[in-house]
Amino acid sequence: MKRLPIIIAIVFTFTSTSLFAETPTSNDPQMSITSHKGKFNGHSVSYNVHAGDTLLVDKEGKPKASIFSTAYFKTNTKNSENRPLIFVFNGGPGSSSVWLHMGVFGPKLVNLPSDAQAVSAASFSMKSNPHSLLDVADMVFIDPVGTGYSKALGEYEGKDFWGVKEDAVVMSEFVRYFITQHERWNSPKYLAGESYGTTRAGAMVAELQEGWGSIDLNGVFLISSIVDFQTGDFTDGNDIPYMTFLPTYAATAWYHDALPNKDSWPSLEAFLDEVRDFALNQYTTFLFKGALATEAENNLVLEQLHKYTGLSRTYLKNTNLRINEFYFMKELLRDRGQVVGRLDSRYLGTERNNVEARFDADPSGYAIDGAYTAVMQNYLAKDLKVKRLEPYNILSSEVFGNWNWLYGGSPRQQGFLNVTPYLATAQHQNKDFRIFVANGYYDLATPFFATEHSMNHHGIMKEKVTMKYYQAGHMMYIHHPSLKQLADDMREFVEQGKN
Repeated sequence: MKRLPIIIAIVFTFTSTSLFAETPTSNDPQMSITSHKGKFNGHSVSYNVHAGDTLLVDKEGKPKASIFSTAYFKTNTKNSENRPLIFVFNGGPGSSSVWLHMGVFGPKLVNLPSDAQAVSAASFSMKSNPHSLLDVADMVFIDPVGTGYSKALGEYEGKDFWGVKEDAVVMSEFVRYFITQHERWNSPKYLAGESYGTTRAGAMVAELQEGWGSIDLNGVFLISSIVDFQTGDFTDGNDIPYMTFLPTYAATAWYHDALPNKDSWPSLEAFLDEVRDFALNQYTTFLFKGALATEAENNLVLEQLHKYTGLSRTYLKNTNLRINEFYFMKELLRDRGQVVGRLDSRYLGTERNNVEARFDADPSGYAIDGAYTAVMQNYLAKDLKVKRLEPYNILSSEVFGNWNWLYGGSPRQQGFLNVTPYLATAQHQNKDFRIFVANGYYDLATPFFATEHSMNHHGIMKEKVTMKYYQAGHMMYIHHPSLKQLADDMREFVEQGKN
């Protein structure tokens, strides 16, 4: 099955001291420990940063992987053992943890405009993050094998770790090693993932929590979720994505004033409630009827889709009333000579050819990639004293292109990848396991209505799920008001776990 990437001030003083001056060979574990100070959520925090490698071995004691992580520990605390610990990673698959690290959780931020404007060339800047969760939790940012500085060792290859199961196993091994090394077995523990990172989180929950010798987690943060791929894979015979993407198409048309009668609704939220109702009822029935749909039903759906998306009736007829996300991005503003972003449909781009059915590249991707890459490299070298000549691998197409999507059972049993049942099992077996879900209204990579579908199926206990929405895209924290709202929402979620 073909899968496309689900694949972003107040200045505080700090001191920095590197404890490791030698330059080891490339395969020797390296660790830099630095000391800093900052102010987060109004609280002054002293903290140490451990940036370096963790060596994992196989059953015979042979090195198999070196995992690079950046761990933040608050030092001015009385009882670190009981302090919450959050393991953070991004998705791809093939992405480093840079986006969540330098976008919302960490003490530093890539300085980007809030209003979906493209960033130009260097120089780029970094700023302090007053919204970092360091006041309430320690955090560990993990780069999977093939990303960041993480790599396979010895007789092992990257492909040995590039798969849903393989990745979940080695990432869970890292968690076990880390909490043993730092004596944090009794700390409240959370996983936090974005995009495919939410898939990884679901698979890791199964690896960590099921069976004897388990690590019972306190919860997961699912940011821009894809936990059931049936809700997002546009493949023949699967009509569900046409329904789950529709509200995000509508939100995008609303944002860009592309609707025929936008003034008919008092707010975006009221508009989306109406679109949800249509998508879940008349549209789903129409899709499942296929060729059995009557002419009257076809005409009704045609008018509603035009009303909610702004796409022309002629174009909608040519799609057989089934809109693919990649065609939508090119078509919505074609008459203006613009394409909308996939990760964040607030972003706009132009292309050399305005005739093609699909867009060439994601304007919300190339708008931010250069800034995150440059700032992360500088932050590691200058602030965290990570002295390496090898590049920090932000996003690897090699990892994605060689990913093994089979998770458990035989290919006949696989169907669509779905880790939602593992999250539901965790809820039923662990009364303290809670789920936080962050959704961007303008996210065309992992639409919010698809996530709602997942959270309403597979035995999920809705009373143990916190759903939050933000007027931004996949990386909603790029939008400054959403950054503060998201951080406040996650901080409240952690604090509730202490009760």
